[in-house]
Amino acid sequence: MTLDQRYPALEDLRHRARRRLPRFVWEYLDSGTGAEATKSRNRSELDKIGLMPSILHGPLECDLSVPWMGGRLPLPVGMAPIGMSGLIWPDAEGHLARAAREAGIPYCLSTVASQSPEDLAPHVGDQAWFQMYPPKDPDIRQDMLNRARAAGFNALILTVDVPVASRRERQTRSGLTQPPRLTPRLLAQVAQCPAWALGMASRGMPRMRTLDAYTETPMTARSSTAHIGYLLRTSPDWDYVAWLRDHWDGPLIVKGVLRAQDAPKLEQLGVDALWVSNHAGRQFDAAPASIEVLPDIRAQTSLPLIFDSGVETGLDILRAFALGADLVMMGRGFHFALAALGASGPAHLLSILSKDLAANMGQLGLTGVAAARHLEHRMLTN
Repeated sequence: MTLDQRYPALEDLRHRARRRLPRFVWEYLDSGTGAEATKSRNRSELDKIGLMPSILHGPLECDLSVPWMGGRLPLPVGMAPIGMSGLIWPDAEGHLARAAREAGIPYCLSTVASQSPEDLAPHVGDQAWFQMYPPKDPDIRQDMLNRARAAGFNALILTVDVPVASRRERQTRSGLTQPPRLTPRLLAQVAQCPAWALGMASRGMPRMRTLDAYTETPMTARSSTAHIGYLLRTSPDWDYVAWLRDHWDGPLIVKGVLRAQDAPKLEQLGVDALWVSNHAGRQFDAAPASIEVLPDIRAQTSLPLIFDSGVETGLDILRAFALGADLVMMGRGFHFALAALGASGPAHLLSILSKDLAANMGQLGLTGVAAARHLEHRMLTN
């Protein structure tokens, strides 16, 4: 059977990934915080958005590309950052950066990834983005910007929705610490996942390599939600955003925006785009679904809007565009694909999304993804 026959949907990749990952790694990737109400809400609110199909429009040619900051992207989706990607699959950051480069879509590297900007410099494409958890020390801050720029990262993402560490109870129960330490309990789980284990044996257990330059002594094991990054970072304020605008000469994007009233002020500070996100339900369990607040934010700004949290299908991408998004990002989905199929996983997920986009665009009478902005939509009751 072909990959399309065996894994026609993201959910198929998710099930296979779960079988191939040690439990503590799965809990790290899949968990939210609290009772995971926000994580569930992201999915249920997307499912409530109904789009009116179109009839008698004749044959259509669907263009999946979208305008983005003066150019065009071949697909309306990019790869969102996940910290310690290399724990989820060996060389995850490298695999994803190369797949994104091949597809011509954005790849976003986290400050707390297991590879540094320098590690990925040979692998990134024209849409390499660096996500910053804000360092407190201005010298570290400037050095991090310089390193990202020198490595070929051309857009800066400031994440503002992690002022403190979240609890992520499932993740904590799993026994994972940072840096990862393989206790007998975790080793028993590793023994059941040979592909993951062999990959880790060849590369070594991951650590947050970007931060190596700023730590003088080895760190003892800490909770996986209170790692070394929290010793270096601060909770940013409006002045912090202004400082970054003054010191970064490329696109500056603020990630974690949920309040519509924050959009105009960010626009006034010179931010180039806003990223509407509740951190996929991993930070605050009373947050609204990202899709719920997207229309209000759209009404308050003319800036490009990026959207994430809960996205699983091409239809979800069209729903987000219908409510005001200009680009959609996925994090967990690409890691499910990578864990399920290895290096070929991300490209297969992009194929799934592309086919789903085209099929649903045909039902809606759309020749371009951006035209979804004008779709008639309504809230479904069941």
